Amino acid sequence: MVIDVKNLSEDQIYKLMISTIAPRPIAWISTVSKEGIYNIAPFSFYMGISSSPPLIAISIGKKDNERKKDTWKNIEETGEFVINVVTYDLVEKMNITAVAFDEKIDEFKEAELTPVPSDIVKAPRIKESPINIECRKYMIIEIADMGLIFGEILKYHIDDNLLNEKGYVDNKKLKIVGRLGGADYCYVSLENIFTLKRPDKR
Repeated sequence: MVIDVKNLSEDQIYKLMISTIAPRPIAWISTVSKEGIYNIAPFSFYMGISSSPPLIAISIGKKDNERKKDTWKNIEETGEFVINVVTYDLVEKMNITAVAFDEKIDEFKEAELTPVPSDIVKAPRIKESPINIECRKYMIIEIADMGLIFGEILKYHIDDNLLNEKGYVDNKKLKIVGRLGGADYCYVSLENIFTLKRPDKR
């Protein structure tokens, strides 16, 4: 089948994108509003951009044609956020935070998660997540009804049990969750990890 996107609606294009750009890592972002209200939300249009400076990018939409989602608004106003890693044991709580709660609702309480202070940013970390990444807003580019948010990584918090002898995260110990199309997810397991070394130069 050959599909020309100019003949598709925005919704059809979106569904094709999320089913073909897969699996996608999930940025489970915690922020705090100017008024001090905690917010958590998952986003899977997320990727690493650069290691020097260490930058990531997340694409966040609007609640409707006018209002920015709380995460976008909080990052824009405070300039700070935390990315928390979603593991298999946390998917139910992550799913709760995907609900479009009113901006005055503390989503840590709704999902029964524990906020803990970050070292640099004011946004709290999720205690239950084994990896937290403190970030500062680098820039925001508005594209149509989306905000492409670039963040600079400031500090990692990683569960000691996940580190290998070189000090890096051992993915074999981390049941990290990825997003597929629709309501489908996947996670890394020992059974489906394989090693493939790059060939020598020819």
